[in-house]
Amino acid sequence: MKLTHALPLTALVAAVSAAAQAQEITVATVNNNDMVIMQSLTDEFEQAHPGISVNWVVLEENVLRQRTTTDIATGGGQFDVMTIGTYEVPIWAERDWLVGLNGLPDAYQVDDLLRPVRDGLSRDGVLHALPFYGESSMLYYRQDLFDEHGIEMPEQPSWEEAREWASELHDPDNGLYGICLRGKPGWGENMAFVSTLVNTFGGRWFDEDWNPEIDSPEWQAAIEFYVDLLGNYGPPGASSNGFNENLALFSGGRCAMWVDATSAAGRLFDPSESDVADALGFSQAPIAETPKGSHWLWSWALAIPATSQQQDAAQQFITWATSREYIELVGERHGWTSVPPGTRTSTYEDERYIEAAPFASFVLDAMQNADPTDSTLKPSPYIGVQFAGIPEFQAIGTQVGQTIAAALTGQTTVEQALVSAQRSAERAMRQAGYYD
Repeated sequence: MKLTHALPLTALVAAVSAAAQAQEITVATVNNNDMVIMQSLTDEFEQAHPGISVNWVVLEENVLRQRTTTDIATGGGQFDVMTIGTYEVPIWAERDWLVGLNGLPDAYQVDDLLRPVRDGLSRDGVLHALPFYGESSMLYYRQDLFDEHGIEMPEQPSWEEAREWASELHDPDNGLYGICLRGKPGWGENMAFVSTLVNTFGGRWFDEDWNPEIDSPEWQAAIEFYVDLLGNYGPPGASSNGFNENLALFSGGRCAMWVDATSAAGRLFDPSESDVADALGFSQAPIAETPKGSHWLWSWALAIPATSQQQDAAQQFITWATSREYIELVGERHGWTSVPPGTRTSTYEDERYIEAAPFASFVLDAMQNADPTDSTLKPSPYIGVQFAGIPEFQAIGTQVGQTIAAALTGQTTVEQALVSAQRSAERAMRQAGYYD
């Protein structure tokens, strides 16, 4: 009897060898829409890189930050790619926790990356993360409601005007709220917005000697305004609403106004994702005493922890996911309003994107005009618009976010919340050795 192999011996050996060499990378990312799209395109990456498979860990923003920070600080090695931001990259790079991205291929076109984003993800001129998307913040509003009530949006709205409009448009009996803002506690959730509010009210996190100023008159005025505004004209349970929750409310037609990330614009202008796509207006983030620091600058980026055992494969993934080719792929598959914004000059020169995204030039200007080195009315010693770029800020910002959320729910007064937050911040800064 003649025996036959299912595969020729050479093919069988090759298959076994390829299986032995296959690498799995674990990617930790946030559950924002752009990242969900990235996950949906995994097959495209794996087909182009047959020796690499991708395992996803998709988490809510606060949980992601806690998991990645703990893992990298302890050398856990759980992840090969981490989604982190403009705050973490310089701090973690200084501690040698991230792989420096020297020698990226010419085809990646590093010079195409927007300069403010690129600088924010670099240390000593070396990129330590690649930007997946970048953003500033802006005011979204219902143009149909503004027209109905005879309200005209100025080129630069003020917060007092926003409060007046919210009071006029607030109609909770019909499921419409005057304004939606972040209330969920977290240094990157409610405090991302609140920090810009404090900035424009003339406040700052620290004076030039690193003394916290959270109980200052400027903070007091800003937080009283915030609590009053959301308490009177916001949705119920605002203290539980972060970016994704407010995006769902606004896109469902439940908010007359919303101040948040420019990265939401693509989804809000997509009629398949948004009930208000045909009635959407946008403007600059409102200001109070000063325009300084009224809109933030942020990038969600992909970085490789130094503990990764699959660094070559991880770099192949992050260069793919942040490339011009990836943007083209998303545009073709999901529409040009869905491409990751705020990373590449070429995106803002692409007629397909410009035609689909009426907000494109506005967002580009907002990002280029946000200055993390000069974001407060009084001089400050830190870099950052919606955060202070020091390691201690993550804990301080989270603690302050919790006390402000407590004031928002009425568990404490604004004054008590800020006094408590001030004491906590002073203790943290003293323990960190900023002063005696």
